[in-house]
Amino acid sequence: MTIYPRSTRAIALMLCLLLSAPEALLARVQPTSGSNMFTVDQEIQAGQEAAAQTSRQYPVLPDSSPVTQYIQQLGRRLVQFAPGEKWPYQFHVVNQKEINAFALPGGPLYVNVGTIQAADNEAQLAGVMSHELSHIIQRHATRAATKQYKAQVGLGILGAVLGGSVGGQLAGAGISFVAGSYFLKNSRQSEKEADLLGTDMMYDAGYDPIQLPKFFEKIEAEGSQGPQFLSDHPNPGNRIVYCEAEVQSLPPKRFREDSPQFADIHRLVMNMRPLTAQQIADQDQRGGFNPNGVNDGSTGQTSSGSRGTGYSASTNFQQLNHSAFTIGYPSNWQVYGDAQSAVTIAPQSGVGQDTNGQGAVAVGVIIDRYEPEQNVSLDQATHDLIANLRQSNPDLREVGNDEGIRVNGVSGRSADLIGTSPIRDSNQRAQRERDWLVAIERQDGTVLYLVFIAPQNQFDQLRPTFEQMLRTLRLK
Repeated sequence: MTIYPRSTRAIALMLCLLLSAPEALLARVQPTSGSNMFTVDQEIQAGQEAAAQTSRQYPVLPDSSPVTQYIQQLGRRLVQFAPGEKWPYQFHVVNQKEINAFALPGGPLYVNVGTIQAADNEAQLAGVMSHELSHIIQRHATRAATKQYKAQVGLGILGAVLGGSVGGQLAGAGISFVAGSYFLKNSRQSEKEADLLGTDMMYDAGYDPIQLPKFFEKIEAEGSQGPQFLSDHPNPGNRIVYCEAEVQSLPPKRFREDSPQFADIHRLVMNMRPLTAQQIADQDQRGGFNPNGVNDGSTGQTSSGSRGTGYSASTNFQQLNHSAFTIGYPSNWQVYGDAQSAVTIAPQSGVGQDTNGQGAVAVGVIIDRYEPEQNVSLDQATHDLIANLRQSNPDLREVGNDEGIRVNGVSGRSADLIGTSPIRDSNQRAQRERDWLVAIERQDGTVLYLVFIAPQNQFDQLRPTFEQMLRTLRLK
C-alpha cells in the first residue's frame, strides 16, 4: 500500500472538487450585510403588512391572472439561485402604466405592467426581477430604516423597539415600507450591490446578464415613462462596465434571451390599458381598491346621495373639448384620456379594475371610434360593433332591436344591452349591468360610439344624466 504525503492528498482533493463542481469554488459576489434592528421574522411581518397596504392602494392583478402566473413562474426560476436567507418570496403585478418594479422587506416583489410592456425580451424582465430580488436578499430597506432610526433615538432602545406589533412600532417611528416610501428609494451603493448580485443570479439561471444594465439604460434614455423607476433606482454609473466585468470573471456560457411564454404574455399586456399613476392616486383618495380591484362605491369619499342609493351626478355640467367632438358632463365626474384618445367619463368610484385585472367602468360613459372593415351602412356597422364588444364580454346581449336616432341633426343608431357588471354586490356576487350604445356616423366613414354604463338597478336613475350628455354632443 502506497502512502502519499499529506500535501499531495490535499491537492488531489482540491482537483476532485474542481472537476465535480467547477463553479462552486469560483469567486462570486457575496450578499452584503450591515446593522439591522429587524429580526428575520420581524422583517417578514413588516413586508406582509406593507403588502396588504399596497393591495389597497394599487391595482394589483389577482393570482389568477395569466400575467401574474407568468411573473410567478419566472420568479420561482430565479429564486432557485438566490443566495442567503430563504425568504418567503411572493411575486405580484401592478396594473400601472409607468415603468417600475419594487421589492418589500422579507419577500414581496412587484412588477408594473408598464415594465413588462417595455421589456424587449425575457432576459431584460429577468434582469429587473433579479435586481429587485437582490434588494430583498441584502435587506437594503430594513438596513436603511435601521440607520435612520439609530440616528433618531440612539442605540439604547434598539433591542426593544420592535418588541410588539411591527406595524404599530414602525408607524410610531415614522418608518414605512409601502410602495413609493423613502426606504424603498435605494442609494447608488445599494443599486450597484443589487446589479452585481443580480448579474450572478441571471448567469446561474441561464439569462444573458448584460440585459440587466441594458434595460436600465434603455429606460434612462427614454425618460418619460420611467421617472419613478429612475427615482427609486438611481444610476450608480458605469452599469454595463462593472456588470460585464462580473460576467467575464465567470466561465463562458450559452445564454437565452427569450421564450415563447414571454412572447405570449408580451402580446397580452400590449393590449391592456393599465392605469396611470395619477388615476391610481385619485382612486386612492376615494378609498383605494377593494379585493376585486374595483371600488364599488361602499368606501371612500362619495358625493351626496351616492352611499347606499348609488352614484350621483351633478346637474352642473362642464365641457370636454376633444379633437373629434365636444360633450358636456357632470362637474363631479372625471375624464380619463386626452383630446386625441378614447375617453372615459365617470363619477367618483366608477372606474377601477375587474377580477381579471383589466380596466373596468362601473358607472359612466366610454367614447371611442370604430372603423368598419369596409364601406357598410351605419346599421351594419352598429351590428358589427356590437359583435366586437361581445368578443370581450360574451355575456353581453342586446335587448330588443337597435333603432334610428338623431343626435343634434346627425343620424345615429341606438341599442340597449344587458351584461354582467365588473362590480360585485355586498355579498361578493355578480350583478347585472345595463349599457346604452349610441353609434354616430362621421363624415370620414368611421363611427363615433358612446357606451353609457350603470348597474341595472341604477340605470333608470342615471338615464336623465346620460340623455343630457348626449344632447350636448357635437361632432367636429
